[in-house]
Amino acid sequence: MQIKQATKADYPVLIEVWEASVRATHDFLAESDLLALKPLILEQYFDAVDLVVARNDTGDIVGFCGVYDDNIEMLFIAPQARGQGVGALLVSHAINTQAATKVDVNEQNEQAVGFYQHIGFSVIGRSPLDGQGKPYPLLHMALAKR
Repeated sequence: MQIKQATKADYPVLIEVWEASVRATHDFLAESDLLALKPLILEQYFDAVDLVVARNDTGDIVGFCGVYDDNIEMLFIAPQARGQGVGALLVSHAINTQAATKVDVNEQNEQAVGFYQHIGFSVIGRSPLDGQGKPYPLLHMALAKR
């Protein structure tokens, strides 16, 4: 597995990974919200973060992570690659190379909350609305001081 800086040429694959991942893990999200987010992710959010991709041994992108300041803004893993350490590898890179210490997680995404807790993040706050003002509560998590 290799972590590489993402390029604009990767964006079409990244948006496919994003959608497949969201459909596999965000069953609480309304279809209309997913469809509204997709162009924002592709046209604005990818460019707003320090974006890296995880490539498997055959060079296929199996996940990606975006960091802004010290916050993990996005972490998405292709459904077929879940449970294989891709997320842990990307988060480790975000912490050790991109200085990430915080993440916001949808409260309803219990697998993600558990994943970040397992890595060492703790809940430090909660917002009743997501970043788009939708009623999808966010848990604010921070890495325990080392």
